[in-house]
Amino acid sequence: GYGGRRAGAPGRAREACGACPLGRHKGPRNPRGPALLWVRPPGPPHRRSVAMSGPPGGGRRGRPEDTTGMGKAAMVRNKTSNPQQITAEQLLREAVDRQEKEAKPPKQYIADEDELQMYKVRKRKEYEDVIRMQRQNVGAWVKYAQWEGSQQEFRRARSIFERALHVEYQNISIWLKYLEMEMKNKFVNHARNLFDRVTQLLPRVDQFWYKYAYMEELLGNYAGARGIYERWMEWEPDDNAWLQYVKFEERCKEVEKGRRVMERYVNVRPTQSGFLKLTKFEEKHNNVARARSGFEKGVELLGNELDEKFYMKFAQFEQRQKEMERAQAIYKLALDVLPKGASDELYRAYVSFEKQHGDRDAIEEVVLNKRRYIYEEGIKKNPRNYDVWFDYCRLEESVGDVGRIREVYERAISNKPPVMQKRFWRRYIYLWIYYALFEELQTGDMDKARAVYDAVLKVVPHKQFSFAKLWKIYAEFEVRQLNIDRARLIFGRAIAECSKERIFLDYADLEMRLGNIDRCRKIYEKFLEAHPHNPKAWNVYVDLEDSVGEVERARALCDLAIQQDRLDMPELVWKRYIDLEVSNDELERGRKVWLRLLEKSSHCRVFIAYSEFEASTASSMPNCREALERGIKHFKSEQRSDERAMLLEQWLKLEREHGDEAAVEAVEKRQPKRVKKRRKLPTEEGQPDAFEEYMDYVFPDDKPEQQNLKILEMARMWKARKLAGGAAVPGGEPS
Repeated sequence: GYGGRRAGAPGRAREACGACPLGRHKGPRNPRGPALLWVRPPGPPHRRSVAMSGPPGGGRRGRPEDTTGMGKAAMVRNKTSNPQQITAEQLLREAVDRQEKEAKPPKQYIADEDELQMYKVRKRKEYEDVIRMQRQNVGAWVKYAQWEGSQQEFRRARSIFERALHVEYQNISIWLKYLEMEMKNKFVNHARNLFDRVTQLLPRVDQFWYKYAYMEELLGNYAGARGIYERWMEWEPDDNAWLQYVKFEERCKEVEKGRRVMERYVNVRPTQSGFLKLTKFEEKHNNVARARSGFEKGVELLGNELDEKFYMKFAQFEQRQKEMERAQAIYKLALDVLPKGASDELYRAYVSFEKQHGDRDAIEEVVLNKRRYIYEEGIKKNPRNYDVWFDYCRLEESVGDVGRIREVYERAISNKPPVMQKRFWRRYIYLWIYYALFEELQTGDMDKARAVYDAVLKVVPHKQFSFAKLWKIYAEFEVRQLNIDRARLIFGRAIAECSKERIFLDYADLEMRLGNIDRCRKIYEKFLEAHPHNPKAWNVYVDLEDSVGEVERARALCDLAIQQDRLDMPELVWKRYIDLEVSNDELERGRKVWLRLLEKSSHCRVFIAYSEFEASTASSMPNCREALERGIKHFKSEQRSDERAMLLEQWLKLEREHGDEAAVEAVEKRQPKRVKKRRKLPTEEGQPDAFEEYMDYVFPDDKPEQQNLKILEMARMWKARKLAGGAAVPGGEPS
């Protein structure tokens, strides 16, 4: 039960147990220790006692008494904040202050041998019970054995460890604790026997070999330690084991034996790290020849398995030995052997080496190779990245190797754009142009340059699109070679296949420089046939005739141009016609052209330009006033207030510049005023009326008419209100 008595002591007064923190369990107090009672484990309070002692009102067991009388519906009615607030910090501090100290069992003092034997028997029984219930619990076995060792019962401890090894002999922690006990208590032979056993059972666990060899070395048994290492090396362990063996021989001052161990290590594990450790060992002991042969043997045996680190170590070794030519040769060999993407560090080391020990040509060669590598990588990612090809070609041109330059250009022009769209071909065509210019200007091979131009003209799909610049450059090349007939053939072919405006202009410019006016006229005629709606075609032809003094021909061309039903920008042709007449002092003819233009167009800017012509060029203010008055009447009839205001402003400006004060005063009186007005917006049925504000001009010339219009508007509004309201406005008249 919860307060049971000690067997064999009935009737003894029960007292509070000192080991129970709650003081619940009663029993006899032992002056030397706790009572031998069954003690309830720590946990929640006794639920049975709470249930048995129910509330006086007879509520349910285990539930506190309901003092509100509302049962489950009990709620806090007053939800206002308490005037005395408590912070979380105060709550935590109060909880810490009220925390009770953990109850600790009293210490036991053993007074005689009998109590010690009873204590050992009890502890052994507890441990045996644990390992009987949990046989696979390694921690229980280890604690049991360590407790026996602490009681100086080593035979019992060994027996427990052996029993644990029978359960799980591959558990490393059991062996380690077993060995630790033997070595701590200086049982050397027992420890050796254990090491021999474990290294036979678990030879791949390096930890036992390390500890075994280290123990023998501490004991001064170097021969035994060497024998342990030899037995270990038969299993061909990892690199650290071999290096520990070598370090052991170095501590023993046996360098030759260490060298033989390193050789065996490289033979067993021929890796890059193995050869590097071998060469480091030989260089440490000043055996340069063997260190160099180690590097060479590594290059011979491993070859493609080596990375840049090995070659860098090799070159740095030669630098330390002042063998700069050997180091340079090693760097070059490595850069040739290793792939480009795996030798960045090696390349940087080579550049640094050349800057320190090389000459100018070697340094430049290194830089060029690096840039070539960068461009090649960019081309591998995207062979149609023409920006990279441009930079690559410039690099090779700066070097001056003609064969390599041609190779790069040929590789570049072989990557045609995959899409037949002109915007993708623009940069590609420039590769051909630069190639041809290189052949012409740097190599002087004109036949090769001509072949490049012919090839690019075959590559371009002229039916979809063409490049006028390409035709022009090819023709100019032939002109530089004094081959005019071939240049004319190229331009003629360009007109047939390209027919761009630039082709006609360049061809005519060439013939104009040669003084062939008749050829220029034929070219411009072809230009007009190909582009009859282009005003520039008419203007350049007029300019040609005007420049050679053929004014009548130029005037006839202008008449033909303005009679065309369709022109892209006809104002350019009209302007050229007027400029032609003005430049030849034919003001009357120019005025007639202006009037013809006004008959065709009534744009505000046409009136303004004509007024400036009359006022400034022809110095005829009456004609200027007549033109402006005509425009004002026209826009007034069309109710275009903005244009009327612009013309009146232009008129005032011209009067101030070229007129007299009376005219200025008269025009100022006609200037409009800018006012804000409201107008009704269309709305749906049943919706209230909506209005918007806008800016308008009020002209003094229109004032009486505007007043009459306002009276009529107010009358219409009055009538609408009368019909809507069903009653007349008081007074019978609109207010």
